[in-house]
Amino acid sequence: MSITKNDNINRNFFLGFIRLHILFHATQEPIFGLDMIRELERHGYSLSPGTLYPILHNLARDGLLETQQQVVGGKMRKYYLATDAGRQALEAALEKVRELVNEIDPDLGAK
Repeated sequence: MSITKNDNINRNFFLGFIRLHILFHATQEPIFGLDMIRELERHGYSLSPGTLYPILHNLARDGLLETQQQVVGGKMRKYYLATDAGRQALEAALEKVRELVNEIDPDLGAK
């Protein structure tokens, strides 16, 4: 299967939405990779670990997530939590999302 230009455009849009999902959930509680893959599937995203983990690592590298390690079932699991910068970035992004939704569909934005 070849990737078309539209596939790349959609992928870039969806990766932005995925980052917002991750930041949101990381503000609510510690998250880990497999759990986020499952959560994102509930929203219609199908991500492999090879796609998700680089996103998590980049968000951590950029200071938006911090990591904690914990032994679960005899294995080390890495949890991610939003930093203050991550919370601020999410709030700024949500403001822009609300503004865009209000512009695209004022009735939807009013709900």
